[in-house]
Amino acid sequence: MATAAARRYAKAVFELAEHERQVEEWGRRLNSIRESFSDPEVAAVLTNPTIATEQRMALVSEAPHVFDPEATNLAKLLIESNRVRDIGAIEDEFQRLADEAAGRVRATVTTAVELTAKDRDRVEDQLSKRLGKEIRMKLVVDPRILGGLKLQYGDRLVDASVSTRLQQLRRRLAAS
Repeated sequence: MATAAARRYAKAVFELAEHERQVEEWGRRLNSIRESFSDPEVAAVLTNPTIATEQRMALVSEAPHVFDPEATNLAKLLIESNRVRDIGAIEDEFQRLADEAAGRVRATVTTAVELTAKDRDRVEDQLSKRLGKEIRMKLVVDPRILGGLKLQYGDRLVDASVSTRLQQLRRRLAAS
């Protein structure tokens, strides 16, 4: 869940990206910053208050060919405002805003076994038709659900798993 600060940063970056018509490019920039900042050693240095802020910002700007100038400016801003650890939430919120603007929906499909390409396409097509939007689907394999699937998109959860049905049956039998 994104913090209020992460939502503000994401919204500001998204508005800039939309104004410049570079939403995809900014998505890549945020991902690049996230990958760099998620390294525990890098994060430890960039968040270390005993190192002067100017020195920490210099590490980002002086690193050869790590970021383009726009990404470097954002990275320096995050260091300066002590928001290095928020980059994951900022990127997630940015992607949510980009998806919303483009009419896309992100969905997570959880199954007990790996889906075949044909089954993945079928689930994606049916969900896309049902919602009337493009779907960006993430697949998760969780053997604990035994069979069926769980589908989560937006704030909705459709649980058609065998494990949930068995739990419901167990409750009904216990209540009888």
